[in-house]
Amino acid sequence: MYYFKVYQNEGSGIVTFIGIDNDKIEMLFVRDKMIGQGIGKLLLLYAINNLHAKRVDVNEQNPSAVEFYKYMGFKIKSRSPVDDMGKPFPILHLTL
Repeated sequence: MYYFKVYQNEGSGIVTFIGIDNDKIEMLFVRDKMIGQGIGKLLLLYAINNLHAKRVDVNEQNPSAVEFYKYMGFKIKSRSPVDDMGKPFPILHLTL
């Protein structure tokens, strides 16, 4: 099952979205000007509490995303030196 939630406002268009496949967060996007206002946390908590999300993959080269998920209770389970496309982007696999 795939779940996709979008928030938008007048004038700014889409400000955030989250996509979940089964128990894995496949994407979470928050527009730069909305970072720090709690909407990413709100969407993530909704995904955890209502959709039973408990896994996420994060690019290791995005330290703010890694720290956000750690702050929200995720722990690093494993690391891959390449992404799903075989590109040299190290991926951290996190779980609750």
